[in-house]
Amino acid sequence: MTKLAVIIPAAGSGSRMGSRLPKPFIKLGGIPILERTIRAFLPLEDLSQVIISTSAEWINEVEAIFEKINAQKVKLNVVEGGAERQFSIMNAVKVLDDDVELVAVHDAVRPFISASLVKKCSAKATELGGAIIAVPAKDTIKEAGEDLIIKHTPDRSKLWQAQTPQIFRKSIFIDMYTSAEKEGFVGTDDASLAERTGVKVGIVEGDRQNLKITYPVDLKIAELILKEGEA
Repeated sequence: MTKLAVIIPAAGSGSRMGSRLPKPFIKLGGIPILERTIRAFLPLEDLSQVIISTSAEWINEVEAIFEKINAQKVKLNVVEGGAERQFSIMNAVKVLDDDVELVAVHDAVRPFISASLVKKCSAKATELGGAIIAVPAKDTIKEAGEDLIIKHTPDRSKLWQAQTPQIFRKSIFIDMYTSAEKEGFVGTDDASLAERTGVKVGIVEGDRQNLKITYPVDLKIAELILKEGEA
């Protein structure tokens, strides 16, 4: 069985949500979003470690969530996050267990990821070296300059909206983050770090319910998904 570690960066603010609470700690159905996200991974048999990277003032809150979850078969770690998501993940890399073979990074505010999709993504990452969950772009995308004049309309049939988790073999994951740190490269997601080092990254078609809760409207949609699932 291939051992999987999941890194969940949870140092984001709640500014776009219009909340004083950081987004991962906003409650969805009476439970912090972060707790729901962690619990989504627990059914995975190959899960051996979960690492949460958060700001210093929220470490105690994460530890309280860990106590509540009481996942005896999974090692739970919390580390202090950095100024950027990428730096938060680098801090998490430092506490990865030696026997971990695959590393997944998942957004703290995507609580509806399914274990079956994670399994598919893990299988693809084992095969290629890296894989991500993504969905086909449903909107026409425009490339514009700083003057907001359209420069180009990419072929939508070739475009995918990246989601998480994004999963990589541990050796590749460490190499791509080490290389980015040395060269001062900051990517928008993990796959962008892998791409620049020549790693093949596969796509596993995801689920649109695996939404990222960023704005108030996303929270309303999440509440509807939750109610539908409980019905």
